[in-house]
Amino acid sequence: MMDQMISYGAKLKQLATVIADMPAVTCQGVALTYGELHRRTNSLARGLALKGVTRGALVTVALPNGLDFVEACWAIWKLGATPQPISVRLPAPELKAIIELANPALVIGEGQAAGPWPSYSRSELAALSDDEADLPDITAPTARGVASGGSTGRPKLILSGGPGLTKASLLEPSFWRMQRGGVSILPAPLYHTAGFAMMLETINMGAHLVILPRFDPEGVLAAIQTYRADWIFLVPTMMTRIWRLPEATKSAYDISSLKTLWHLAAPCPPWLKEAFIGWMGPDAVMERYGGAESQAISEISGREWLDRRGSVGRVIVGEMVVMGDDGQALAPGQVGEIYLRRTQGSPETYRYVGALAKTLPDGWESLGDMGWFDADGYLYLADRRTDMILVGGANVYPAEVEAALEEYPAVQSCAIIGLPDDDLGNLIHAIVNVKGPVTPEQLAAHLAQRLVAYKLPRSFEFVDEPIRDDAGKVRRTALRDERIARMKSEPPPNGAPHGAN
Repeated sequence: MMDQMISYGAKLKQLATVIADMPAVTCQGVALTYGELHRRTNSLARGLALKGVTRGALVTVALPNGLDFVEACWAIWKLGATPQPISVRLPAPELKAIIELANPALVIGEGQAAGPWPSYSRSELAALSDDEADLPDITAPTARGVASGGSTGRPKLILSGGPGLTKASLLEPSFWRMQRGGVSILPAPLYHTAGFAMMLETINMGAHLVILPRFDPEGVLAAIQTYRADWIFLVPTMMTRIWRLPEATKSAYDISSLKTLWHLAAPCPPWLKEAFIGWMGPDAVMERYGGAESQAISEISGREWLDRRGSVGRVIVGEMVVMGDDGQALAPGQVGEIYLRRTQGSPETYRYVGALAKTLPDGWESLGDMGWFDADGYLYLADRRTDMILVGGANVYPAEVEAALEEYPAVQSCAIIGLPDDDLGNLIHAIVNVKGPVTPEQLAAHLAQRLVAYKLPRSFEFVDEPIRDDAGKVRRTALRDERIARMKSEPPPNGAPHGAN
């Protein structure tokens, strides 16, 4: 028998009946129970309807992490519309470009310029109706529409291929190892694909979602202890900053309640993953690889990883293959472009707005990542094809150099790019955000013990601001373009690369 599916709004109503007084979501000490969340989103949905939101419409959600974000999404779903989350920190041109792509019915925000699209705050919409009665059950034809700037900085929308439906059964196991009645900590941005998915899964599972308004390394540990959390999602940048807290700080918090830590969204340096496995145990640390497109997913546990250091696991959803430039599958151990496809006969998992997928015959699609499989079907990532640097005919994968550089204790974050060179084609340039005094010579000596000579940076540039965003993403193409433009406009003295120190 096929599992019964119900809308996200109907699932919240069901939970509000069964566990009405249990905390659903908490942020900065303010909590809403499942009953309160259901009733408040009923009235908020009516406010949205009065402003013209109907089934099938996109609604841009330009809100920071918090209760308002969660309420906005469920109010949108209750009208059969689609939340389209967006970062509130985007510069105005990129914000405008994404909203233009979405062409939303309206924008829920906090004063962002939305052009011709009407924009309202959550409080303005809530003031339109105080009717908390249940609404007719409507299913959104598209569950979500996340924005992606990609490595090129050209925005696109990734609309989910399926409707806003979830399993009706309260006994259904979680795809992310959550437990009904458990506590999930989310310090990641909710506008990002992974954070958004974890928010949705937590509520649909009937667990307690604890949102951090912004990432704070010690604050994460404090939240785990305070709420006796059993589940957390982090990106590797967050893991690095938590790990580099003083040992006395880390040991001051009781995190023994934590049973599952998921990390994804960016490559995790092996040294960092090994450190977390040693700290939290091999059965707690979990990783998945895939994209917002969801054609295919691989998974690996910490216990498996110890035997397959660096792997992102075996395929558990859909299919993956590594292909050469001729479009032929490569043998184990050979690096090529990773192609994915959904299981034959299954429905489409996504569609783009503002972009076209890179495809091959028979339904294979690429996200632009490079990697290889071992003989047992475990996948290893190299880097994105667009980020790969050709140095004197040799391929250099930035993620490998960045992982080695981030082993240096003072390095907070970094990005490796290639700058044009008449002799070698490209020279490796390191952009580094450090804590405390560090010299290029110290970093060069550190890397020389870990990398072959042609992979070593020829120049270092120190910056004060974090290089990766809140979701752990880095836009190497944009960083490279900025520096090349600078080189052309202001030639450095003596021909030295810009930013060399």
